[in-house]
Order: sequence, then C-alpha cells, then structure tokens
Amino acid sequence: MRPEERVSFPSPAGCPFCAIVSGTAPAHEVWRGEEVVAFLDRRPLFPGHCLVVPTTHVPSFLDLTSGQLLSLMRLAQRIAAAFEEGLGAHGTFLAVNDKVSQSVPHVHVHVVPRRRGDGLRGFFWPRTRYGSEERAVECRDRIRAALGG
Repeated sequence: MRPEERVSFPSPAGCPFCAIVSGTAPAHEVWRGEEVVAFLDRRPLFPGHCLVVPTTHVPSFLDLTSGQLLSLMRLAQRIAAAFEEGLGAHGTFLAVNDKVSQSVPHVHVHVVPRRRGDGLRGFFWPRTRYGSEERAVECRDRIRAALGG
C-alpha cells in the first residue's frame, strides 16, 4: 500500500507530540505551520537539536502521505540552514527512527546541528559488511522485487 492510500489515525490520548501540537504541553517551538511543527528536543544531542513533527498524528514513517513527507523534509532543510546561520553549525545530522527505537509513536525527524570535532562519531549502530558479493546481490534483488521493479 502506498503512503497516499493509508488512513490517518486520530490523535491518541497521551501522545506527547500531539499535546505539543495542540498547545496543551509546553515546548520551545522554533516553527509552526499548518502541516508541521518544530521544537527543541528536551534531551538534545547538542544545543539546538530539533524535532520536526506533522501536526496530525501519524504513528509510522510508512503512514505519511507524500505531502506530509515533503513538508517534514522541507522544514528539516530550512532548520539545517538556520543552524549554520544562527548557531554557526558546520553541518547537520538527520535521523528518523521508525517503529524500532521510536520512543514516541508519532513520526518525528531529528535535526541536529553538527560541528567538526563535536565528539559525535558516525552512526549509533555497528556497521557490518555483506558476507559475499552474492549476498549483496540477493539483498538488492529482493528489495527491487518488493519495489515492483
């Protein structure tokens, strides 16, 4: 099923991001639009670390419509530019956890300002290699088949 065909879920009671969007929970908002809101993460990797969320409750990345995805990433891009101008950042780290390690079941994009020598080392998970070229090709082919290509 394509994201455009998925049904949105109503805002569940207890969702902290829905509470921020509705104004019933405090947050240090950096931007508010019709489709997306951005606010400072309460436990930042570095000062300025923002979360960008859709204004409607969307539990999973796979549930986003193409319009919601575009709005999220456009705002993430604008915030990344603002980090460079406003905070003197050298670059940005973006992350989206989906289902596994998703602490709040409401889609959110982490936008984190980076500076050379800031101490953040690569990814937060162990990197591995494919056991063989054949295994890489098999994996590629399975993904292509699932994509319908």
